[in-house]
Amino acid sequence: MQTASYLHTFSYCSYRRSSVKADGWNKLQIPNSSQLPEKVGLIGKPQTCKLLRPLKTRLCAVPSTDDGHPSVSALEDSNTNHAPTSEGKTLFSKWSPPRYLWRGFSALILAGQVIIRTLKGKVHWKNTLQQLKRVGPNSVGVCLLTAAFVGMAFTIQFVREFTRLGLSRAVGGVLALAFARELSPVVTSIVVAGRIGSAFAAELGTMQVSEQTDTLRVLGSNPVDYLVTPRVIATCTALPFLTLMCFTVGMASSALLADGIYGVSINIILESARKALKPWDIISAMIKSQAFGAIISIVSCAWGVTTMGGAKGVGESTTSAVVISLVGIFIADFVLSYFFFQGVGDSLKNI
Repeated sequence: MQTASYLHTFSYCSYRRSSVKADGWNKLQIPNSSQLPEKVGLIGKPQTCKLLRPLKTRLCAVPSTDDGHPSVSALEDSNTNHAPTSEGKTLFSKWSPPRYLWRGFSALILAGQVIIRTLKGKVHWKNTLQQLKRVGPNSVGVCLLTAAFVGMAFTIQFVREFTRLGLSRAVGGVLALAFARELSPVVTSIVVAGRIGSAFAAELGTMQVSEQTDTLRVLGSNPVDYLVTPRVIATCTALPFLTLMCFTVGMASSALLADGIYGVSINIILESARKALKPWDIISAMIKSQAFGAIISIVSCAWGVTTMGGAKGVGESTTSAVVISLVGIFIADFVLSYFFFQGVGDSLKNI
């Protein structure tokens, strides 16, 4: 029987006898050189080889068909510890940031793209006019109705208390300041967020899951120019005018209610409002409404174009867009009011 042997660092066995060399290498003899697990070069008889890399082996005794003596077979263990594992390399490969985080970053990136494309003049004006009609004239009814009832509700509270204190002449001024600085822009933005922002998110989300935005890219159109920029421009343009109309209707409904139920003359309320209001109050309301319009449109469009998961994803994106828009409106209202109206006010001292 032809015998081959190779040097190994872990185990030692021999066909008939074994010996340990002084240099620390063990000698293993295999009955047949054709069963070597590595490609080796055979030299002379007995054929001896030295492996290029050490192997972790398992020894088992099998009967030999040549002379009846058991022979030792060396099996390579696949679980070797010499190769470095890939667990450390793949520790962060499957990690992805939370959805709200990358959606927030996408909204910021989208806002930057809209500003750059608008400054370069790359705006689809036909689509912008369509969206402007949708945000402006089609939303007037619900905004005015909401402003009228909010104004009457505040009038009931103010007139009752101020009349009891003998300050009925200050009712108009207080209502005018409350409507101009806070109520008109905030209430109008809430109505627009619920009506227009949800529609933006649902439309763009449906286009995203049905791959219509990819079709626009294939046709050579930029989805930002065609879909996002017109909606942002239309919302930021229409919302200040809606706010001004809501302020007018709110003051009119308050004056009618105060005159009809509590006996406070309309002339007294309007004169008090004229003395209390300043041009900066109206300008600040317009600036606030523009900021709120940008928040509504950017958040709704960003949540729409990042929609995933079919019809369920569209519904979740629509709901989330409205909620995030409302939260953004309240936060922006606080920040702008803090910077616009600092110090002690003197608007009511001339009433």
